[in-house]
Amino acid sequence: MDCDDEQLLRRRVYGADHDHPGPRPGRRYAELVGGPLDGLLLDVTGWTRQEAGTGVALATELGQFGAGGRAVYAPRPEDAARFDWAGDTP
Repeated sequence: MDCDDEQLLRRRVYGADHDHPGPRPGRRYAELVGGPLDGLLLDVTGWTRQEAGTGVALATELGQFGAGGRAVYAPRPEDAARFDWAGDTP
């Protein structure tokens, strides 16, 4: 295991169980960059290229719209392992 793998294993996964918040072996993750969920990992295991390419709206109470709001993230064209924040939506 190299330094990058060790850093990944210390990260929290969006929507994960609070008792086991880190990534699991054999899964594929994208890092959320910017916005209210900055630094969390998103489990994209099993997503098709088309599904990953459309981005995602993730429920969060931390965004502009509070409870019930969503943070919108889209994959970077040059780096599909990172999803950039595109704004919040109610």
